[in-house]
Amino acid sequence: MPPPLAAAAALLVVPVSPAPLVRLGPSRRPRPTAIRAAALRTLPRRLELWPQRLAAAESTPPPSSAQPAPDSSSGLDAGSGGGGSGGDGGGGSADLGWLRVFPHVLTASMANFLFGYHIGVMNGPIEDIARELGFQGNPFLQGLVVSIFIVGAFFGSLGSSALVDKFGCKRTLQIDSIPLIIGALLSAQADSLDEILLGRFLVGIGIGVNTVLVPLYISEVAPTKYRGSLGTLCQIGTCLGIIAALSLGIPSENDPHWWRTMLYAACVPGFLIVVGMQFAVESPRWLAKVGRFDDARKVVESLWEPSEVNKSMEEIKAVVANDDSQSSWSELLVEPHNRVALIGGSLFFLQQFSGINGVLYFSSLTFRDVGITSGALASLYVGITNFGGALVASNLMDKQGRKKLLIGSYLGMAFAMFLIVYGISFPVDEGVAHSLSITGTLLYIFTFALGAGPVTGIIIPELSSSRTRSKVMGFSFTVHWICNFLVGLYFLELVNKFGVGAVYAGFGGVSLLTALFAYNFIVETKGRSLEEIEMSLSPATPGKRE
Repeated sequence: MPPPLAAAAALLVVPVSPAPLVRLGPSRRPRPTAIRAAALRTLPRRLELWPQRLAAAESTPPPSSAQPAPDSSSGLDAGSGGGGSGGDGGGGSADLGWLRVFPHVLTASMANFLFGYHIGVMNGPIEDIARELGFQGNPFLQGLVVSIFIVGAFFGSLGSSALVDKFGCKRTLQIDSIPLIIGALLSAQADSLDEILLGRFLVGIGIGVNTVLVPLYISEVAPTKYRGSLGTLCQIGTCLGIIAALSLGIPSENDPHWWRTMLYAACVPGFLIVVGMQFAVESPRWLAKVGRFDDARKVVESLWEPSEVNKSMEEIKAVVANDDSQSSWSELLVEPHNRVALIGGSLFFLQQFSGINGVLYFSSLTFRDVGITSGALASLYVGITNFGGALVASNLMDKQGRKKLLIGSYLGMAFAMFLIVYGISFPVDEGVAHSLSITGTLLYIFTFALGAGPVTGIIIPELSSSRTRSKVMGFSFTVHWICNFLVGLYFLELVNKFGVGAVYAGFGGVSLLTALFAYNFIVETKGRSLEEIEMSLSPATPGKRE
């Protein structure tokens, strides 16, 4: 059975028309402390108005000069015409407009594959590692080898914004591969506990940066019409990484030294990212922010529909024109950035406390009750279910929209939790109870992968302004890692004190609360360019255009 913190991260995550120029953030250095304090005092009232503002923003019709986005955008498989700013793929029967950008986002999403791989790599061999490095029988040290990864990811998330703002997404992905490669090598060659702890910490730093960077990069590079579907590559990459690690770990049952081979193998995706990103494009939004408008236009022309290039560049320039200084973390305390930061942090807080870590940890026992004694095999079933849900989400993301998938996902997770609680807490036949537990567990994983997993990472950069997008993402993922650690730390203690049924019922309740939160505070971003979303959510134009 994997330690609770090893499973804690397994299902992450780890995401149109011109408008008048609107100043979304401060054009000068951050406001004085007194103004910031006043902004904080009025925050409750502004949050009360947020649902109305979101509703107004969703219902705002685009100007007649722009082609309206269709109500049912196609996914990556088929469709015709339509699409918002950023490209539509043409009017043929087969919509292949996404192929131009796919190699670039696929290369970036290899970082998520590496994330999933490092989650799964410790699933089976942790006992062999403990035996060989001299800390066998010490559950605290075994847990530390796993949890140090989360600590590193926490610091990586905090530092990601400075790297992205300075070097851009492309170069940061390459730079970030350095701790991933070095950390994997140190772990594979470790002859002591200290060495493997250092290696895992370095890997965690790299993963912390990547979990922020990849969804941000995809949201800024992908054409609007395909942004949601392509954004699910983060979830799909993580699932494939977990499955690859579990599959590669099968020989470890007979070879106690196989774990070193598995950790050496983790270096390969890091090298591929360094080489692959050399041929990938830079984010046109970042290029525009640093004044490289000609380069930004070349990227847009190469990836997006020709008919959308001029309009898209006008929108990007209109937003960038508001930014004449570097953003700071203190701007997340003032409107409108504080609302998005609060929503981003809340989504990850609620995601973690809806029970994903607990379900992953307890799934091994659930499968063992029905005769599947191999923890690796149980985790493989979970990974395949997660992968299937992510594939369905990729097809629905730009058809049904983020908000519907998020609400439906959490409602499905709540139903699955209550199904498990019924099987555990009520007097039913043992075979029926086991069936309910298995069904509930797999249903929970599947519905999580439909929305709670991918949408959270997709929608936060979409709601964020260009000026503070990297910092909002960094803050949100920092909250995620803190909650990830806390739930993994206290889950067993809560189960021992209150019982599995009560804890799972609490998870179900949080899932229902999150569905209600999404209904009231999340705006639909499907088919709208990042610039249109940014302008429509500005307090200066609450749902109003001239």
